[in-house]
Amino acid sequence: MVHQTVLLYEAVELLKPRDGGVYVDCTLGGGGHTQLILENSSPSGKVIGIDQDSSTLQQTAAKLERYRTEGRLLLAHANFERLAAIVAGFGFQQVDGVLFDLGFSSFQVDDPERGFSFRHDAPLDMRMDESQPTTAADLVNTLPETELYQILRDYGEERWAGRIARKICEQREVRPILTTGDLVEIIMSAYPVKNQDGTHPARRTFQALRIAVNRELERLSEALKQAVDILAPGGRVAVISFHSLEDRIVKNYFKREASACICPPELPVCQCDHQVRLKIVTKKPIIPSHAEVAVNPRARSAKLRVAERVRQTPGHVE
Repeated sequence: MVHQTVLLYEAVELLKPRDGGVYVDCTLGGGGHTQLILENSSPSGKVIGIDQDSSTLQQTAAKLERYRTEGRLLLAHANFERLAAIVAGFGFQQVDGVLFDLGFSSFQVDDPERGFSFRHDAPLDMRMDESQPTTAADLVNTLPETELYQILRDYGEERWAGRIARKICEQREVRPILTTGDLVEIIMSAYPVKNQDGTHPARRTFQALRIAVNRELERLSEALKQAVDILAPGGRVAVISFHSLEDRIVKNYFKREASACICPPELPVCQCDHQVRLKIVTKKPIIPSHAEVAVNPRARSAKLRVAERVRQTPGHVE
């Protein structure tokens, strides 16, 4: 399957790329957002493209080789939790826009050997960066039942997390759980009823393990802070999320940085001296059109939120 970029035009339009600007695509993937940013910031705008998946990075580098030759596309094989260091390493103190597309690439999903999909029997891997040591198989074969339960409950919002965690621990006493097929079989045996929403019973467990293996939520929280730190006044940060946990982190962080006071509500007088750093651009998240979802069903859960860095002066916020 060809990778289809979600909310391509909406995200880039709200990022407002301009000639001479410097932008960061924290999740380069197939390069759809990056290519449009480069086109809209022609002739001298630059994009720093970050991806932790080396094979995806190589494919997209070849696709966008013209921009690399022009010196307008700079690439980094890394996780976006190192955002500030990566930008500084390319010689920039501030940037004009930062984009996160938190979906994972069709290159990864559709490669059976990567172990992301419950539809293919493959090694139980799920690492976005294959140089990292811990796989999904490591987690399901070593974590205590209580920790597995918490991962499935918190990251997968799985109703039957307790039953699935118990079944995993029972099965690994018999033999190691090494493939996606092994795990799907266990999940199916743990499910007492058919899913009423029509989704595959393994979907939430696979999501939860992928998030845990790649430390996605912790890394997102850290990268959002860095993104706001490096934004120039008027610069924008745009985030496309695909499930409620990610969207909640983004929504709450934007709200916090757009607030003059973050004291607990029970305090009668503000004591935090919190500085407003953001203005929220999207009061409600932007979602894909019906037409986009019809063409690309994977877009159906996407939400785009955008905020703008405000200029701070003593006693005044614009």
